[in-house]
Amino acid sequence: MRLWKRATGALKDRYSIWVAKLSPCGPCRNPDLETVIIKATNHDEQCMDYKNVQRVFQWLRTSPLYLKPLLYTLSMRMEKTRSWVVALKGLMLIHGVFCFDLPTVQRMGRLPFDLSHFNDGHLSPEKAWVFNAFIRSYFAYLDQRSTFLRLEAKKEGKNNNGKEMEETLMEELQNLDKLQGLIDMLLQIKPRTQNMNVGLILEAMDCVMDEVLEVYGKLSKGIHRALLRIHDIGGKEEASFALDVVKKAKMQGDKLSLYFDFCRDIGMVNASDYPKIVSIPEKDIQELQRIMNGAFERKGLEGENGGVGNEDKAILVRDCSAIATVSEQMQSQNGLMTVITDQWQVFDDDIIVGVQQNTSNVISLTHTTNPFVESYSLVPYNPIYNHVLPDLISL
Repeated sequence: MRLWKRATGALKDRYSIWVAKLSPCGPCRNPDLETVIIKATNHDEQCMDYKNVQRVFQWLRTSPLYLKPLLYTLSMRMEKTRSWVVALKGLMLIHGVFCFDLPTVQRMGRLPFDLSHFNDGHLSPEKAWVFNAFIRSYFAYLDQRSTFLRLEAKKEGKNNNGKEMEETLMEELQNLDKLQGLIDMLLQIKPRTQNMNVGLILEAMDCVMDEVLEVYGKLSKGIHRALLRIHDIGGKEEASFALDVVKKAKMQGDKLSLYFDFCRDIGMVNASDYPKIVSIPEKDIQELQRIMNGAFERKGLEGENGGVGNEDKAILVRDCSAIATVSEQMQSQNGLMTVITDQWQVFDDDIIVGVQQNTSNVISLTHTTNPFVESYSLVPYNPIYNHVLPDLISL
């Protein structure tokens, strides 16, 4: 039965290649490229034909104009096929296309074909449902990822128009929420029975795992950057949104650890090289809650006094190095924090800031308790040297 199935698949591939060679050339059709795509998405379930996959990529490297016939041929083949092998190879091929840093690829938007209701027509329903679920979940992720790439390309296009537009804190948090949605979709892509542990499925899982590491890396960096901004300028709404993101990230970290263990159990080759997921500490979540509550209290105090001239309140900076913070990098070297007090505090002007001029013309800052100066402690200080420019005219 297996031999007959392989022979039937090979005959179908040959017929498709024969039809492709007879097709006329046009803006959406290229017979040579169609032939290579058919060979790259053949019916062999043992492994991916990487030789022809690289040939497809070589066409795309030659000119971005070949993207249109590539997508046309691939979409026509995906819409017609009822084989999970061809469908999976097509998804892996379009996944590789996403790795090209081409504006035409990034602006592509949703995929030009639909496999959300894919059903294999060569297996019994009892055996086909696991492969159908794998194809549908893989397609759903790639379709959403393509949409996400288009949104990112639009943002970069706006920033390249000559005006530097910094992303707002809320927009950054919403972007993190979308990344978490992508991670949830990635976790749905996995073999569900032992019968799926075939070579092609394991190769697809390698692609999925690389995507998991890339997306989760972006998420981790984004959360770190957002927490720093919230600590500086965030309000109650931003802190509340960030708290939900951080809690979900902690849950996703636990799920990813289980997902990696699952990949090792099914025999993935590169599973032993995957890094260990570091979960977000509980103290960081508590610190974010404290910031959110503190922002709410400050807004309440401003509302009671009409937002103008708090005559019986003063803001000072005190030592808080013993208090747990969101991150060690989010606090200054002296552990300073802003608190509200009912008493006026007296400061000596001598301890605010001292600037000394040494003999080597190097300007250095002495130890200070000025909060505005200490806020720059995260930025490395580069000394400024006063060099005397030569008189080139007299020379």
